[in-house]
Amino acid sequence: MTGFLFELTFLLAAPVWLLMIFAPRRQGTERLAASPLTVLPILAVWAVLAAPVLPELWAAVSGPDLDTFRDLTALANGAGALWAQVIAWDLLLGQWMYREARRLSIPPLLMAPLLLLTILLSPVGLPLFLIVRAIWTARSKRRPVLTPA
Repeated sequence: MTGFLFELTFLLAAPVWLLMIFAPRRQGTERLAASPLTVLPILAVWAVLAAPVLPELWAAVSGPDLDTFRDLTALANGAGALWAQVIAWDLLLGQWMYREARRLSIPPLLMAPLLLLTILLSPVGLPLFLIVRAIWTARSKRRPVLTPA
């Protein structure tokens, strides 16, 4: 059961990621990406995985040290719960990046690889997006505003 829930975690997030990457201009994608409720099914899986290891989970988060964390991740449910937490966080992060890109008119072809990288390695994807956003914003401010004659 734990293996199934582990796999389900990503499957619940995948449709939102696919829409943001492959259908970024669709109205439904924008509505979906604007909702924090997308993570609720993932958090439900987290709760099911976390419940049996709640004492170990509490020990790991209330007094974090490497050995306690290692003990938690040695448990299938502990590793699964942490995975669900990472997936939920990454999804919220991706949704924010998507909405920022739409707000700033960053082209979807530029955002697609950044979102994909964020799915795989958010500690790499986020800083790259922040760099792109800074460059894009600075570049936008330098463009002359054309007014009708």
